Amino acid sequence: MCGIVGVLGPSHVDEAVLQSMCRAVHHRGPDDSGTWLDGEAGVGLGHARLSILDLSCAGHQPMLSAGGRYAMVFNGEIYNHLELRAEIARRAGAIAWRGHSDTETLLAAIEVWGLEATLVRAVGMFAIALWDRERRTLALARDRLGEKPLYYGWQGGVLLFASELKAITGHPAFRRRIDRGALALLLRHDYIPAPWSIYEGIRKLAPGTVVTLSLADREPAPRPYWSVHDVVEAGLAHPFEGSPEEAVEQLDRHLREAVKAQMLADVPLGAFLSGGVDSSTIVALMQQQSSRPVRTFTIGFHEARYNEAVHAAAVAKHLGTDHTELYVSPREALDVIPNLPSIYCEPFADSSQIPTILVSRLARQSVTVSLSGDAGDELFGGYQRYDIADAMWRRLATVPAPMRHAVASALTAVPTGAWNALLRPVRGALPATMATDPGDRLHRGADVLRAHGPEDIYRRLVSLWHDPASVVLGATEPPTALTDRSRWPATDGFRHWMMATDLVSYLPDDILVKVDRAAMSVSLETRVPLLDHRVVEFAWRLPLTYKVRDGVGKWPLRQVLHRYVPRELIERPKMGFGVPIDEWLRGPLRDWADDLLDEARLRREGFFAPGPIRAIWEAHRAGHRSHHYQLWTVLMFQAWLAEHGGT
Repeated sequence: MCGIVGVLGPSHVDEAVLQSMCRAVHHRGPDDSGTWLDGEAGVGLGHARLSILDLSCAGHQPMLSAGGRYAMVFNGEIYNHLELRAEIARRAGAIAWRGHSDTETLLAAIEVWGLEATLVRAVGMFAIALWDRERRTLALARDRLGEKPLYYGWQGGVLLFASELKAITGHPAFRRRIDRGALALLLRHDYIPAPWSIYEGIRKLAPGTVVTLSLADREPAPRPYWSVHDVVEAGLAHPFEGSPEEAVEQLDRHLREAVKAQMLADVPLGAFLSGGVDSSTIVALMQQQSSRPVRTFTIGFHEARYNEAVHAAAVAKHLGTDHTELYVSPREALDVIPNLPSIYCEPFADSSQIPTILVSRLARQSVTVSLSGDAGDELFGGYQRYDIADAMWRRLATVPAPMRHAVASALTAVPTGAWNALLRPVRGALPATMATDPGDRLHRGADVLRAHGPEDIYRRLVSLWHDPASVVLGATEPPTALTDRSRWPATDGFRHWMMATDLVSYLPDDILVKVDRAAMSVSLETRVPLLDHRVVEFAWRLPLTYKVRDGVGKWPLRQVLHRYVPRELIERPKMGFGVPIDEWLRGPLRDWADDLLDEARLRREGFFAPGPIRAIWEAHRAGHRSHHYQLWTVLMFQAWLAEHGGT
């Protein structure tokens, strides 16, 4: 795992600037660093290395191909690189390898097959920058599912790219102009979806794509070499035809192979273990294929509603892992918050970032690589919101749209405060979810009634702010995977549509960003076996009835796990990996939030309309309603802005 940076411009590259960009991502690769420049071509590549495979200097980057045509920097791991070496030898004859790094393997493969054909053969996670000295072109590529980050864009006639924005912002050509449309997306989702970034002119390369840039061709469209869209449609068109039991057997085999491949390392390796289905499955398959106890790590909380450590300990004991758990006090968790703007190079507001940072710090004390169980919900239909959205649309679809819109208009014609006053005499008879602020609940219900279709239901359900462009001054929301119909695959139903959408948006732009930045802040490499693309392709061949049974998602994954761990240790209500942000904002974080949400400050900075933000802050602070999700998005931007700045 590493950090990569680079520059392409019309004039000589300043090596001191390139080295400064490398230092900005030093945490991603503290073991070694290097730069390579071609002054005549105006290109410079930089690399910060976390040594995982081939710890010797033979793995140093930037690396030149054996024939000298290509220079490359690479962040990630190619799990099948030894198989690729054997295939290269069959194709090209004996190779005089300098070492056994996967970087050298990639370069040799590119010389034999070309970049895109190599990416199709590669199994792994990666962000790659490849300079073709013959054609004077720079190719940027990202892995299929977006495990590794890559930002790029032109600033003042200079192309800049890096693993993290903090390297790009250090270049003299960079201008800190905030993209207000991207800020609106942050308020809607709590993350900024690709290809957008918080800065104008800087984009995230979409997963599964390659873009080839040059001074003569500055804005080519990225080209997909693999796409979720195609995988979904192909899987549904050619479904698995075996029995459910045969599907479980094949999934077990695919996962065992993926886990075995991802246990390849020349450094200590372990796994995050929450005690849930996904992480327990990965750990069980690791232990089943390991000759020694696998190192596992869990963070515990003293608040029972957030604590999964007791369940993780029971799974670890059954499997015989070498388990480490750390119970964290509220003070220790709160102490992470001042570091969030530097760890997350653009504003990011999934509050489970806090325990993710804590468990990464714990793991890094013992290992350099940690496997995780992310992606089970997206692949096998595990999120509760899928059930909620599906049920909501089934009910709403029976009511004619004009009638639904009329009821919504009637509900919103009465202000929330007036509804609260009208319903005060009967508040004790209302459902618990409506008791504290029934007017707000009715207005939210009215918003759902206006939905134009099931996809609109889901967008509204996952939106934190339902009209963020009205809160962000001067903003127009750009299209995303949730709103751009041209990006929707043809699915066989609403639930599969939700899963496919999350696989190209929520997973890479929230879950994988959260884990990558948290882990790399302490130089810990994370790997996600469920995102082996062959597992993903197999999952999309399974009929929905194989994934969701008796109203419970992830059925085949559960059956695999039950082969290794007793059912009673796993089957329990799902618990989020979170912290009590709602309570903290009324307690120890109140002064911090008061300062960031000060009305005069909001007006002076000029990004937000103060009225709506102050209204929900005052309601939350008074305990009338919990608005912590919406408030956290604003607070994370405000804290980030205070550290990084922008106009």
